[in-house]
Amino acid sequence: MGSLSLTHLLLIALVFLVFFGPSKLPQLGSSLGQAIRGFKKGLNEIDADEKVAPQQVSHQQNHGQQMNQTQTNKEPHNS
Repeated sequence: MGSLSLTHLLLIALVFLVFFGPSKLPQLGSSLGQAIRGFKKGLNEIDADEKVAPQQVSHQQNHGQQMNQTQTNKEPHNS
């Protein structure tokens, strides 16, 4: 029930031919391919950002700790 048979695929192709015509199908396929490539590129950029973000956070934390140590070393001790 969930799978498409050859008859179903041919019927879908016939409907596309009727609605879009044979001259518009290559343009439609090209546009669909560009949209899919753009979507995949966006997903890859999100994955790359997620991998870089933890490194940046730890770098910022280390920098903040170094700044705190420097400030405590510069403060005079009142005894």
